[in-house]
Amino acid sequence: MTAQPISAILTDIEGTTSSIDFVHETLFPYARQRIRDWLRANAHLDEVHIQLDAVEQIVGGDLSLADAADILERWIDEDRKATPLKALQGMIWAEGYAAGELQGHVYEDTPVALRQWHADGLALYVYSSGSVTAQKLIFGHTAYGDLTPLFTDYFDTRVGAKREAASYQRIVEAAGCAAETMLFLSDVGAELDAAREAGLQTWQIVRDDKTVPAVGHRQVGSLADIKV
Repeated sequence: MTAQPISAILTDIEGTTSSIDFVHETLFPYARQRIRDWLRANAHLDEVHIQLDAVEQIVGGDLSLADAADILERWIDEDRKATPLKALQGMIWAEGYAAGELQGHVYEDTPVALRQWHADGLALYVYSSGSVTAQKLIFGHTAYGDLTPLFTDYFDTRVGAKREAASYQRIVEAAGCAAETMLFLSDVGAELDAAREAGLQTWQIVRDDKTVPAVGHRQVGSLADIKV
């Protein structure tokens, strides 16, 4: 069957547009080192209080601020895909970017490809386990300038887990396009499998030998090699 023409591209971040090492070796430690003191200073804010309430709902009980900090630190160590953790990390990172202590990493081919696809009239979307705030911060503070104007919308775990087909169906519905005309880019085979089950076209980005090749998906080593 001939593939349908692409009208939209949905991209992962870690291992696809940006280095996994940047997230795990820069962003995660930055948040972990600061989250306890940051909570003490900001727990009175409504947006922080909402996320702390969400943490309590996940663990099923009332928590002191110290208890919440313990849990959040452990979740960072575990790379837990918990929405309140991602939201709080995003708030901490926002301060780091604003202070010039952080710069969003993207691969050299990323801004070139994004700008070309945007110029070609394709709608561009992001889907990451990191919060929408964190996504915008990465793309908004790169060495290649602010890339956020290139994107139509952003999605995080609020639409569902990245390894579930229903999440991609929700994204397609939000984008208002046919599933077969949306292309999903990721380095993770299980995510690509879920997107394909939802009807999307897929490419696996294989940046290095740490990426496990996914069966049944087209593979490229750079966004520059994707022709749509």
